[in-house]
Amino acid sequence: MEPAPPDVSAPTRISGSTRLYAVLGDPVAQVRAPSLLNPLFARLGTDAVLIPVHVEPDDFAHVFQGLIRMKNLDGILVTIPHKAAALRLADEVSPAAAAAGAVNALRREPDGRWTGENFDGTGFVRGLTGAGHLPEGRRIVLMGAGGAGSAIAAALLAAGCAQLTLCDPDTAKLAALVARLEEHWPGRARGEAAPALEDADIVVNATPLGMRPDDPQPFPLLALAPRCVVADVIMKPRETALLKAAAALGHPILHGAHMLDHQLDLYRTFFRLDEPPGP
Repeated sequence: MEPAPPDVSAPTRISGSTRLYAVLGDPVAQVRAPSLLNPLFARLGTDAVLIPVHVEPDDFAHVFQGLIRMKNLDGILVTIPHKAAALRLADEVSPAAAAAGAVNALRREPDGRWTGENFDGTGFVRGLTGAGHLPEGRRIVLMGAGGAGSAIAAALLAAGCAQLTLCDPDTAKLAALVARLEEHWPGRARGEAAPALEDADIVVNATPLGMRPDDPQPFPLLALAPRCVVADVIMKPRETALLKAAAALGHPILHGAHMLDHQLDLYRTFFRLDEPPGP
């Protein structure tokens, strides 16, 4: 009789040699990373576990500095609202993360330094493209200039979108993002308080609005042109009020889960999970 295959959905057996990874956020109950990374560790036979850490903004730097002093911590994932703060605490960041002004993943190097990267933008563009909505040549409106929004903005421009209009109530943060993008993609990104939604081919919600049932809509759907694609980066709930209303009006929609699902292979490479363990 053939032995049963291992249950990769089962919790990791934690021992004294287990390597640790943490995902930091506020809130953190909505994060899907543990449900993706822990089964991946199991499939690869990697003795590691990813745990959620709920940390408020005022405590982030203290918690981060404490975590990186743990000798058995190999990686950190960062979610809302800490991605910009994490970039400032990293020892080194990639050009993509620097352009976005935020990181969502950090790894410990052999010399103990911490390298930051941002996969939100790449994951989002892969999800968008995989759903048949190519950003190249499109006019895109992006609501939210935070960590996820900044990374998505850089990735959309790198993917060839014709015009990117950004909107955020924090005018200083918005201006700083536009200035960074201008250095790499001159003349193709602009910030506006009231973007012309009727001209957009794709509109992206990269704000936290929609995580709670009583949140207002991030933008008025009735202002959109027919068949404008509506995308959301919120992962829980999967069917946000925005996406439900957009689908009811006949707009193609893109769920937030796509952004993380397409990051799994990127995390696998970034954290060097396929490499043999060191001595």
